[in-house]
Amino acid sequence: MEQSYELMTGILHFAAYFGLSLVLLIAFKYLYALVTPHDEWKLIREDKNVAAAIGFGGAVLGFAIALGGAASNSVSLLDFATWAVIALVAQLLAFAITRFLFIPRIVSRIEEGEISAGVMLAATTIAVGVLNAACMSY
Repeated sequence: MEQSYELMTGILHFAAYFGLSLVLLIAFKYLYALVTPHDEWKLIREDKNVAAAIGFGGAVLGFAIALGGAASNSVSLLDFATWAVIALVAQLLAFAITRFLFIPRIVSRIEEGEISAGVMLAATTIAVGVLNAACMSY
């Protein structure tokens, strides 16, 4: 009987964390698209811009990696949500640092479909996600 209770409790915790993760991932996709000066959705859907898809996909993947770290190391759902927001801010900062310090023309290069720019943006945001996840292991 107790084993069934523990299993159900585990399933409920999984559902809560996984559900919140999906909500946060969707929120991140919209917030990231909102803060970038180029329209990822248009570039990807209408223009079939591979550079935009690579850059945006890397940002989403980087955030998902950070979310995984937050979920693995959190002690409660509130703790998880707090670290997820920190991860979200870190990912947005990664874009800003890339745009303003490392590759000032990143936006125009992605809009022009330059794949190397998309790859560099993706690599940077994935790296930030990995570091983010690792630093959450307190």
